Amino acid sequence: PEVCIQCVKSDPRSHSADKVGIAAIVITCISNKGVTLESNMTVLASSVHDKDLKLKELSDAKTNLTTAMDRLKSKDYDQTNYLVNHALQKEFDCKKNVGDLQYTLLTTVLNDMTLYEELSEAAMRIIDRFL
Repeated sequence: PEVCIQCVKSDPRSHSADKVGIAAIVITCISNKGVTLESNMTVLASSVHDKDLKLKELSDAKTNLTTAMDRLKSKDYDQTNYLVNHALQKEFDCKKNVGDLQYTLLTTVLNDMTLYEELSEAAMRIIDRFL
């Protein structure tokens, strides 16, 4: 997808990156998007006076992505894909829980969630080619 191409082009490492390097760049983009989402959800939580507004899912997703990067570097591609997928599921859980609570998300937050999902799918497709 276009978002994946933009992600890769925006990273100075892309010029000399091999396929594993490209996957690492995409995982970095996912992680960065997750940090943005976590920040936006923190703002939402404080605005609705719900400090526990499913921030744990995004925090867990961030941990999964950090571990996925470690697994990628050690060439454990099955585990890398598993962890990226698990991080994506955590983001889905967060989105569902916010919807269940009937909070309205800003369009920018919804767009960030969509980008997170697209980048995650792209990373998993890239890593699948290593297997």
